[in-house]
This record gives sequence, structure tokens and C-alpha cells, in this order.
Amino acid sequence: MRWIIILIIYAINIPAVFSQDRDRVRTYGINVGVLHPGILNAITDVPGVKVGHVTLVKGDSIRTGVTAIIPHGGNIFQQKVPAAIFTGNGFGKLAGTTQIIELGNLESPIILTNTMNVSTGMDGVIQYTNIQKENQDVQSVNAVVGETNDGYLNDIRGRHVQVIDVLNAIETAKTGPVAEGNVGAGTGTICFGFKGGIGTSSRVLPAGSGSYTVGVLVQTNFGGVLQVDGVPVGEELNKYYLRD
Repeated sequence: MRWIIILIIYAINIPAVFSQDRDRVRTYGINVGVLHPGILNAITDVPGVKVGHVTLVKGDSIRTGVTAIIPHGGNIFQQKVPAAIFTGNGFGKLAGTTQIIELGNLESPIILTNTMNVSTGMDGVIQYTNIQKENQDVQSVNAVVGETNDGYLNDIRGRHVQVIDVLNAIETAKTGPVAEGNVGAGTGTICFGFKGGIGTSSRVLPAGSGSYTVGVLVQTNFGGVLQVDGVPVGEELNKYYLRD
């Protein structure tokens, strides 16, 4: 039997547009690590996983959005998914963690957005769950919503994400290639002093190790010194945290 692992990573920390058609680093011969990627090199290499985005770019101050990760195509509340939480940095407002830690499962889509719209994300997930067939008697929903602070590029206090945006991200989620970069919850993010965004990847373990497929989706919004496969790109470009 072939087992599948789903791994979702949130990069949550410190608080221009680039094309979605840009090549990925592997196109240039930069192959990080020793394992081979899946066909798409995306979280959607895990069968059944879907990703949807709603991107909000308005005027010169609104740069935010929503990203939804759907673990399978069925009724998630009725067909819960094994899940776990690991916290690398506790300065975040990730909602829904305590029940996952207690019960070890996921019963809703995972939503990513900005810090001030976490409650909006929860409202959207609850509404989505309540309208699903077979959920008429549901009285408790553990909505899982992650965030980053996009307040440097976005009018975060305006709380521009609406429940309809969350529902649209869920309902338009699809399998196949995943839009990356300046989309969805990554629209207003910054990473290593450069424009951040949404990224995704996958790796397939050898048959002797179970042939697991590991899929990752990241919302990058943090500082530090950029390295690409060990190359100190940030230092070479003289753009890095705590430089003189």
C-alpha cells in the first residue's frame, strides 16, 4: 500500500508584482536536495489536494488575499484527515491548533490570509462547512486559519478580506499546477528583504522508504539572509538583515 503524507508549512514572522509565468529554480539546474520532485513539484502531487487563491490588489494600498488548501475532494468534516502541528516560531495567530493537538485530525479546509483577517477566514470556513451536505446537524467546526502580517505593503487595518473571498478561494480550489508568487495570501508578503509570496514543492521518497509523497505549501513572510542551495545570494547582492 502506498502511503501519502501531506505537509503544510506556514512561514509566520515579520511583517511590485512579479509574473506567475517565471521559471522555477530547477529550470536553471538548481536542484535542492537529493530527492526527486513529483510531476508538478507542488503540494497537488498529493492525490486529491486542491489549492485556490483570491488576490486583492486595489489602488495603491490594498495588497492582500486568501489561499485555501483542500486536503481531499469529499466532505472534510465527515472524512477527517490525520494532522499535526509543529510551531517553529510562536509569534503567530494560527487558529484551530488546540483541537488538532488534542485529536490529531483536520476537519476543515486550511485558510491562509493576513493577520487582521483571521476571524474572517474562520467565518468563511464555518459557513462553507455548514452548507455541506450531511452537515445539517453540525454544531462545532474547528476552522484552521493561518496568517502573516502583510502590513508593510497592505492596508492591513482596513481588513479588506471578506467572507465571500474566503468562500471563493475554497470553491475555486483545484488540482494541477499551483499559482505561485504574488497571489492569494502571499500578495503582500516580504521575504529576506525581497518580495515574498506563495510557494509550493513536493518530494517523492524511494520505494525502499515507502514511496511517500510529501507536499509543501508556504506563505513566506520573514527576515534573514537569503541563500539558494547554499549560495549566499543576499550577501552577494548586499541586501540582508543586520548588514552595516
